[in-house]
Order: sequence, then C-alpha cells, then structure tokens
Amino acid sequence: MILGRAFEDMCAQMYYRGKMFGFVHLYNGQEAVSTGFIKLLKREDSVVSTYRDHVHALSKGVPARAVMSELFGKTTGCCRGQGGSMHMFSKEHNLIGGFAFIGEGIPVATGAAFSSKYRREVLKEADCDHVTLAFFGDGTCNNGQFFECLNMAALWKLPIVFVVENNLWAIGMSHVRATSDPEIWKKGPAFGMPGVHVDGMDVLKVREVAKEAIGRARRGEGPTLVECETYRFRGHSLADPDELRDPAEKAHYAARDPITALKKYMIENSLASEAELKAIEKKIDEVVEEAVEFADESPHPSRSQLLENVFADPKGFGIGPDGRYRCEDPKFTEGTARV
Repeated sequence: MILGRAFEDMCAQMYYRGKMFGFVHLYNGQEAVSTGFIKLLKREDSVVSTYRDHVHALSKGVPARAVMSELFGKTTGCCRGQGGSMHMFSKEHNLIGGFAFIGEGIPVATGAAFSSKYRREVLKEADCDHVTLAFFGDGTCNNGQFFECLNMAALWKLPIVFVVENNLWAIGMSHVRATSDPEIWKKGPAFGMPGVHVDGMDVLKVREVAKEAIGRARRGEGPTLVECETYRFRGHSLADPDELRDPAEKAHYAARDPITALKKYMIENSLASEAELKAIEKKIDEVVEEAVEFADESPHPSRSQLLENVFADPKGFGIGPDGRYRCEDPKFTEGTARV
C-alpha cells in the first residue's frame, strides 16, 4: 500500500514536470482494494485492470522501474513504451492489461477465466486452478458487457471474481445519480452468484472477503461479485481540477485513509513499531526514486518500433517490398508531425 501511494505521488510530480504525457489516472485512496485482493493471488492467476492500473501492476509484482519506464514512454517499460499509463501489461506476471474504455476489460477477464476452466476440464490439466480478478469501477456497472459477462460466468461457473472499485464518482457523475439501485452488490444474486459489499477503505476487511471469493473460485464453485466502497483522493485524472465534489465529502474520506488506519491498527496491536514503519517508508521512497532515475536514463523507442504490434503481425503493415520498415525511409514523415 505504501509503494502504491508513494509511486502515484511521484507520478503526479513527473506529470507536472513534463515527463509523462496524455491522461494519467491515479489510485490514491484505493490502495486497500488492490492490496487486499491481488496479494492473495498466485503468480499464475490473472488480473485485468482499468485505466487506473499502475498500482494493480505493482501489486501483481511488476517492478516499479518497469511501470515508471512505461509511463515515461521508454523501451525499458513493461510494454516497451507503447502502452503508457492506461495500458500496463505483463505476460510474465499475468497482468492481462489496463483498458482505456470502461467495461472492455470485463470480457477479456471472462475469457481468461474460461481458459482456466477449459484447461482443467477439457485438457485435463488437473493442477490448473487459476483464478482471474476483473477490476472495474461503479460507472462500468451500467454497461452491457458487465451484465453479459456476469451471466456467462455464472452459467459456466467460471473461476472469476468481479471486483467493483466503487469510488462513488464516474469522472464527474455521482454514482447515486446515475444508478437506479446504487447497491451494486445486489446484481450478483440476480445472476445466481454471491454479491458482497465491503468497506474498501479497510484492507483487512477487503482481504477477508477476497480470501473467500478467491477460494470459492479456485474450488470450482463459480464467480463472486464484490463491491468495494472506496474513494479516490485526487481528481479523475491529473488533468481534472476536481471542482465537482463537495469538500466535506473529500474531507470525510480523507479522514478514513486506508494506510493511516492500517498503521494505527498495527501499532495498537503491537504488530510493528513506529520506527519499523518509518523504515518501510524510507525503503519505499528509495525504490520509487530509483525507478524515476532508471526511467529517465532509459532510451526512447526507435522509429523502427513505431508500427510494431499494431496488427497480428508484430511488424505490422509498415514493411516495404525490400523487407525494411517503411518508417526508416527518410521521406516517411515528410509533411507530418516530427517523429
């Protein structure tokens, strides 16, 4: 949780210093959800994220330097600088990606869960008990893919957990104004699966619910819908001045900071001392600083990478008759923006 918070705070600094471009959506305030769920997974389990995906990637084990380099658009990033903030992906860590449009990751996650079931039941891979977590927000729960995939997952008893990170706001639209029944968890039983509501600002409560839902999926008992009521401490993205939310509402949730609450719990229950926690914070600061240095010093992608991975052929349509990349032709960018 500390890594996620420190990393995102550094992202804000780097964005305003011009090291990152485009839209950057930070996760501050929601760390209990990512930590409570993803840290229970095995390496072989899959995670499908949203455009707010940096901390999901870190929780799944993607190195901070690889995530930061991706945000800087460098070749050492987890997608070689071609994905950026909203498209973190790591085959090695079974992070199947962040997705820029709401809802589009849910069918992908459902497919990953189907793959696990197929391998176990059809290909007879008895040890394949892999689980998929699908993360998405409250605004997504009014989209068709959400309902279609709940139905399919329940029908086939797929090993998937649908995790709603309900931070109460879909960009600038209040959840209670946009949804006929704001209690999202109730949609689970309508499709024959458990629906659970949990305090998403309490990592221990999240972990308790996550343990049951992941275990249920791993045992072959089917999907679960978990609504985690949380809150983002920053605007929708770093381009959002965050003027729509009531200051009293923001102050209320800031007082329930999941990291502060966990620190208090650990000290009161003699699980760690103040000095030990400060040592962790110092170590994390060093990791984040090193990630920035690594990303800053890493090279930008070459022009020859421009059209790779655009189509199924990894070299794309940018190959000329001579077998060389068209973009290597000095005349390739004539009359266009400088590449």
